[in-house]
Amino acid sequence: MSHFEKEKQKLMARIRRIRGQVEAIERSLSGGDDCADILMLLANVRGGINSLMAEVLEDHIRLHMMDPNNEKVAMQEVAEDLIDLVRAYLK
Repeated sequence: MSHFEKEKQKLMARIRRIRGQVEAIERSLSGGDDCADILMLLANVRGGINSLMAEVLEDHIRLHMMDPNNEKVAMQEVAEDLIDLVRAYLK
């Protein structure tokens, strides 16, 4: 996770937006809204989650996998770790 307060605040703002979108889905389902509208809300949540996941994944790669102070980091190891992360993300 990002170690900078500004980045943390950005991620928390994304979480609050996603929470609001999920609450909108709950209201729409309870209110009997049109399926097309609910599907659009669901797509918005999926987009928000994907965006959040991409941001955290990028932070992880930059801050934990690619250490510029450690020249001994084996590129093969970094590549394997990155492949594992991408595979987990795409499930």
